[in-house]
Amino acid sequence: MFQISLRIAVDALAAHKLRTALTALGMSIGVGAVVTIVALGAGAKHTVSEDVRSAGTNLVRVDAGNFTRGGEESNIASGLGAATTLTVDDADAIGRIAGVKSYAAGVRLRGWAAAGTARVYTQVIGTDVAFPAMNGWSFARGRFFAASDVSAAAPVAVIGSIARDKLFGPDENPIGREIRIRDAMFRVSGIASGSDDDQMEMVFVPYTTLQRVLGIGHLHSVIVAAEQAGEATRIAADIKPLLRARHRLDRDAAMARLRQGGLLGNQMPSSSLGVPDDFTVKTQAAEALTRGLYTSVAAFVLANMPKVDQINLEEMTGTLNRASATMTTLLVAIAAIALFVGGIGIMNVMLVSVNERTHEIGIRRAAGAKRRDVLLQFLVEAVALSGCGGAAGVMVGAIAAAVVTRLLEWPTEVSAGAVALAFGIAAAIGVFFGFYPARRASLLDPIDALRSE
Repeated sequence: MFQISLRIAVDALAAHKLRTALTALGMSIGVGAVVTIVALGAGAKHTVSEDVRSAGTNLVRVDAGNFTRGGEESNIASGLGAATTLTVDDADAIGRIAGVKSYAAGVRLRGWAAAGTARVYTQVIGTDVAFPAMNGWSFARGRFFAASDVSAAAPVAVIGSIARDKLFGPDENPIGREIRIRDAMFRVSGIASGSDDDQMEMVFVPYTTLQRVLGIGHLHSVIVAAEQAGEATRIAADIKPLLRARHRLDRDAAMARLRQGGLLGNQMPSSSLGVPDDFTVKTQAAEALTRGLYTSVAAFVLANMPKVDQINLEEMTGTLNRASATMTTLLVAIAAIALFVGGIGIMNVMLVSVNERTHEIGIRRAAGAKRRDVLLQFLVEAVALSGCGGAAGVMVGAIAAAVVTRLLEWPTEVSAGAVALAFGIAAAIGVFFGFYPARRASLLDPIDALRSE
């Protein structure tokens, strides 16, 4: 029965092509607006997540030495302004903390990098394979070095896009070519692209290779990525007791080391907690907040960081997403006006169709068709009409979203859910606005309908 009703509906719509096209046009405008707005909202949500993630606020940085307290005389006497106690084993232990997604050991060198006659004074970072994902990098050419390169302390290097421009020129492909750092030669394996211009001026090599160049066995830093948003502060808090235990910073161990060094009693740790940390742990949020501040001010901020970090990554992302969702809902509500107007157009056309086909309805009723058959017939016709408009609207919305992305560089994302929503709206409008004309047709008296001209 449904197939017969659908075939009759298609024939009826095809008999009045212009009227059908104009009615479907109104529906397609409304559906297209909804698809475009939902695509903009989804794109904005994706961008919020990517921007917050790439901002690095879910990262924790562990540095060797305690520079936040380096201005205090007792700490200078104890040699805590710098330290060589941070090791690869420490990094591995940190990586086993619950909630840690990945980590990268780090060694750094500030010096000259040269390619032929071109030279640039920059930061050379020895790191591990997890580093690019932590910072949201892409690669214009080549790739980041592999785990096997780290294990073998291979002489390979990845250079930032700005460093590439200075060493080789913006139009050059340096993959496979060599750069010199100190007296060591490194083969370029990739060109990194990212949002942090400072990083894009740097050169990145396996940390094991830079350790060999510098002749050291310790690390300068460890970068840690939290598995879930908002866990950075908790992980930072877990790192501190772990490293204090591994570095034997309790009072008894500290006193033994100080005696071995010939230090006197006034330089002994007065607290039962032992000596201050020989490392510094900061979240990226804390690092951003304390950058450029005096030591005393930075210490105050860090002391209150648990309170500051209540506005964590998860909450910040949620707030931005809620704002985006509210705006999307508002715009969809505005677009719903166009859908409402399109629905009224469908109702109007269906009422005209009922009036034009009153005699036909009478014949069908006289031939044995029941009221529900007539009701179904006109409902199917209304849904088919709105469905045609919905299909056209999906295409219009997808094209509009692509144009917005192309011309205005606004992110959009047309998902399967948005398409399903569009068709669902079109079908619902067809049923809602087509029900009254269909019911009116089903309630016609067969005899009166046959008498009509």
